[in-house]
Amino acid sequence: MTKHKGTILIVDDDAFILDTANLYLKQEFEKVLIASDPAEIPSLLDSHEFDVILLDMNYKKGDMDGADGIFWLEKILTIDPTIIVIMITAYGDVDLAVEAIRKGAMDFVMKPWKNEKLFASVMSAIQLRNSKLEIDKLRHTQRELSKDLNSKFTEIIGNAPAMQRIYELIEKVADTDANVLILGENGTGKELIARAIHRLSERKDEVFLRVDLGALTNTLFESELFGHVKGAFTDAIADKPGSFEMASGGTLFLDEIGNISQTQQAKLLSVLQQREVKRVGGNKTISFDIRLVCATNMPLYDLIKTNDKSAFRQDLLYRINTVEIQLPPLRERPEDIPVLLDHFLSSYCKKYHKSIMQIDPGLIRKLQSYHWPGNIRELQHSVEKAVILNEGKIIKEVSYFIQQKGDVSELDLQPATLEEMEGKMIEKSISQNAGNLSKVAKELGITRATLYRKMEKFKL
Repeated sequence: MTKHKGTILIVDDDAFILDTANLYLKQEFEKVLIASDPAEIPSLLDSHEFDVILLDMNYKKGDMDGADGIFWLEKILTIDPTIIVIMITAYGDVDLAVEAIRKGAMDFVMKPWKNEKLFASVMSAIQLRNSKLEIDKLRHTQRELSKDLNSKFTEIIGNAPAMQRIYELIEKVADTDANVLILGENGTGKELIARAIHRLSERKDEVFLRVDLGALTNTLFESELFGHVKGAFTDAIADKPGSFEMASGGTLFLDEIGNISQTQQAKLLSVLQQREVKRVGGNKTISFDIRLVCATNMPLYDLIKTNDKSAFRQDLLYRINTVEIQLPPLRERPEDIPVLLDHFLSSYCKKYHKSIMQIDPGLIRKLQSYHWPGNIRELQHSVEKAVILNEGKIIKEVSYFIQQKGDVSELDLQPATLEEMEGKMIEKSISQNAGNLSKVAKELGITRATLYRKMEKFKL
């Protein structure tokens, strides 16, 4: 017969009661201990982890007031609040048992008891104990997660002066509801900044919802952002709330906002002005309350001056950038490269079960002089590759990080200006992908329309 899991302590000064309960419960449960003197309870709690304690109400001959039982009940729950206590009481002590329940006991059994009643009470107590332990575990986990998440900039790494200015700006804007526009090249950590703003805001306990606008087609744009009603189009088999509705009360992060068409810009501007949406195919207006954070790697101020289809509306730009945060590229904060390397190295050694590695100091100096066109994302992927491919404990190979041509590495081929760097990077990608512009755009993390504009700009 398989016994039920659980450790039980029976405390009673009546030897017959002890023996009877012990004999029966030992048949049903894994471990049962007994004690005739409640003074043994503290030492027993030190040496054992009990799930349930069966505790008598009176221990002195002639006593009927249950004071000892109440005293030891409170003592037990002070030592370990998760232990479940069941009181053992005589028929005339029911009122005392009810008082004990008010003091924290779960249940009581009356002498003489029926075994079925005793078993049911103990099983219920063990289930309650397991629930308490699980809740305590979840609470502890939540506290640890909250402690980590609420540290100001838990995922953002860097102490360069340029980053310190970013941190100061985040703290100033976070507890307001001002719209924020984050500008920066691909791979500079725009989403991390958006999440930091949310985490430090009064909306931190509400939803943070990210929408990649660059991935939405014209047909999906309205449905994704504004929602749709059943039957609005072929695949609309049920009502669906849009991102504005789902993020209401929290923060809506619109990533790659520079990639949306002028038609989409007009629809977005109207919704932001009215602070309400209509689902596609519906007539009902739905109000929302969001904190808006947008991000892009596009030069929006240049785009508002153009007259072609790539132009960005000036009124929309002013609507979304109450506060603007410009993230520096990695090449402008080389002093942060060692700490970023250390962070990613530790992370990937753990992920791939590799022994702790180090990067050669000479290589680190070289990496600090590299222009990192892919920014932190490129650095991260390079470290991952190095951890996977490196055999020893010291990483020395520059090829893990930087592509080389002949005997000259890209460290020696840095263009003189940022604009030249961008042109060289696009030219190189076109060459490596044999002119396949779809692959080039994907590799560079930009849209084909953006690629065409840049190719025209650099006469490629």
